[in-house]
Amino acid sequence: MSIQTTTDGISFLRTPDERFTKLVDFPFAPNYVDVDGLRMAYIDEGPGDGSVILCLHGEPSWSYLYRFMIPKFVEAGYRVIAPDLIGFGRSDKPTERPSYSYAGHVSWMKAFIRALSITDMTLFCQDWGGLIGLRVVGEHPDWFARLVIANTALPDGPNMGDGFKMWQEASQEMPFMDCGALLKRAVLARELSDEEMDGYRAPFPDESYMAGARQFPLLVPTSVDDPAIPANRAAWLVLESFTKPVLTLWAPDDVVLGKGQAMFLQRIPGTANQPHQVFSPAGHFLQDDVGPALADAVIAWIPTATS
Repeated sequence: MSIQTTTDGISFLRTPDERFTKLVDFPFAPNYVDVDGLRMAYIDEGPGDGSVILCLHGEPSWSYLYRFMIPKFVEAGYRVIAPDLIGFGRSDKPTERPSYSYAGHVSWMKAFIRALSITDMTLFCQDWGGLIGLRVVGEHPDWFARLVIANTALPDGPNMGDGFKMWQEASQEMPFMDCGALLKRAVLARELSDEEMDGYRAPFPDESYMAGARQFPLLVPTSVDDPAIPANRAAWLVLESFTKPVLTLWAPDDVVLGKGQAMFLQRIPGTANQPHQVFSPAGHFLQDDVGPALADAVIAWIPTATS
């Protein structure tokens, strides 16, 4: 373990490559781009001139979450870009919790998109992928042709509910955040194998790599006094006039965000007359529960999506 430091003074760790040599169902080569002195990893599969689907993961997963969806998107002719958020996957991991902020994650994602010069894309977002991705949409709606929203939220004041509160407390109290075990408990439609659980554990050799994973639950705005609320409300103002096509794919069995689909249907005009779906049984990480079905739904929808 060797701690490095950016020119801005952010200390970070880089997960050794050998942690990722035995990933099951994930043969995709990593790519890297610099964002503010940190190395951000991403998967880039499919034709270079294909229409882009940007897949954003959440907490405490990484692009491995999309392993069942990427091949289907590529087979359908799309270019799939799936980054690892800073602090997760193969991306660099700042070691101090104050290095992570909601605004910082949004800034890193905007820098990533600019670095790849991608636009006119389809966003697939879930969990923190939505909290970050929808903020980017709010600031740059012209970058996106359509949105797919799955089990996420964009809090603008109200309490996040008892399910989230339990997770927030547990995330700070558990001696070690075993990401493999967490995913196994949250996936309802099938049984994760030991090899798959190891895939989710791979980015975090020990607690020193987990500052981002530990801090993420505390960054979710849960009161009107949170510093992220003004920016989230500004994003909602844009989303409430967003008429490009928006599809929601939801797992209502999710104990944390299972009831969140209605909010997006009520508030975003682009959801009107779209073929929204629910999946049951399926838990919070529905990409792992029903990934092929999600991909099929998106592939069938994109050519027909109209405002």
